[in-house]
Amino acid sequence: MKPRQIVPNVSLVGAVDWDRRLFDALIPLPDGTSYNSYFVQGSEKSALLDTVDPVHWPALSQQLDELPPPDYLVIHHVEQDHSGATPMLLERYPDLTIVCNQKAHTMLVDHLHVDGARFHIVGDGDTLDLGDKTLTFLSTPWVHWPETMCTWLEQDRILFSCDFFGSHYATSDVFADKHEVYDGAKRYYAEIMMPFGGQVLKNVDKVTKYPIEIIAPSHGPVYDDPGFIIEAYKDWAGGEPQNIVCLPYVTMHDSTRLMVDHLTAALTDRGVAVERFDLTTLDAGELASSLVHAG
Repeated sequence: MKPRQIVPNVSLVGAVDWDRRLFDALIPLPDGTSYNSYFVQGSEKSALLDTVDPVHWPALSQQLDELPPPDYLVIHHVEQDHSGATPMLLERYPDLTIVCNQKAHTMLVDHLHVDGARFHIVGDGDTLDLGDKTLTFLSTPWVHWPETMCTWLEQDRILFSCDFFGSHYATSDVFADKHEVYDGAKRYYAEIMMPFGGQVLKNVDKVTKYPIEIIAPSHGPVYDDPGFIIEAYKDWAGGEPQNIVCLPYVTMHDSTRLMVDHLTAALTDRGVAVERFDLTTLDAGELASSLVHAG
């Protein structure tokens, strides 16, 4: 797959993993996933934003053959699916400078044994001039790790949001179909963002002070209708609980199932929606999604 243009001189690269069915050895992936990197070409310098899981380095490497050598590698988040191919990039581009915040710097040195001299450390609100394109770095902790940050591309009004606003959804389309991606994005929020709902809302407020026209996450398709996913996040993180009961259970000899059937019928008769889950055949993502709105 070749680099795919988002706007002139900004391309989606990385890898689409159509076949992966489990993430972090725990999270089901019914629709696969993607590892998104982005290439920003300025008039003077260029930057690659994030890498891919090391297993998919060949796909990223092949796409980089189509592009000029990057001057910078921006790392938004240290988990392997974002930073894991960093050593391969440093070997390919000996003059490459890694741009990240202080917390990420410490983690990258510890986990990937990267030479500490290869870094340019940035803080919240710092900028990087590529010529006719300017990157601004925004600290967005706990969406979903403490070192996570986003990047704002001023001239094209693109927010590169890392895991924030992402979805585990494999597609050949660059831009999201909101009807297709909604369930996957909600499942993704529920699985990794929901415990940090208060921080999510603070970070939504922070990034939406910028006039965003495109959101480019690290997983799933790009949003050219950013209002859709922003409003969804506000609902998921801050909306009122709904008249729903989430009812997970396990039964050895069906006696517990009889109680669950009784509860389901009694709640339904009283106008309460029930979403029930047998824990022996559980899809953890479906259960997590239910918890987003269940009162």
